[in-house]
Order: sequence, then C-alpha cells, then structure tokens
Amino acid sequence: MMETIYKIPLVFESQPEGGFTVTSPLLPELITEGDTLEEVMENVKDALRAVLELYEDMGRTIPPVLQQASDETRFLLESAIAI
Repeated sequence: MMETIYKIPLVFESQPEGGFTVTSPLLPELITEGDTLEEVMENVKDALRAVLELYEDMGRTIPPVLQQASDETRFLLESAIAI
C-alpha cells in the first residue's frame, strides 16, 4: 500500500524542559510533541492521520492548500530558524 504524502507547514517550539511541541497553522487540531526531532516527526504522522480521520468522520474537507505532494523523492522543508 502506497502512503499519501502531504505538504503541510509545521511550527516546532522547543520546550524549556527539553523536546519539542509541534502545531500546524493550517490544521489547528494537529498538536503533538516529542523528545527528539525523530520522535516528534513520527508523532506528527500519527497526529496528522488522526486529524484527517476526524475531518472525514465530521464530513469536513481538509484545507485546499494542504496539498498532496507528488510521487517525487524530493521534498521542500520550510523552516524558520531564530539565531
């Protein structure tokens, strides 16, 4: 089974106690956290699946700007970095 890939903006906030909280300005229902970037990215996948299921159950459509990515192996990761 082939996975569906979505382009979605994510906001990563580092937490004082360690780890990250992640939200999306396009899907306010998507909120997750993790101790490492690897962990938080896995948690984002689970959170996105849950939000998409919630939208389906409620008969809501996902925002049109949340577009499915093409089957290309390359992708764009937009990041905001404060220094």
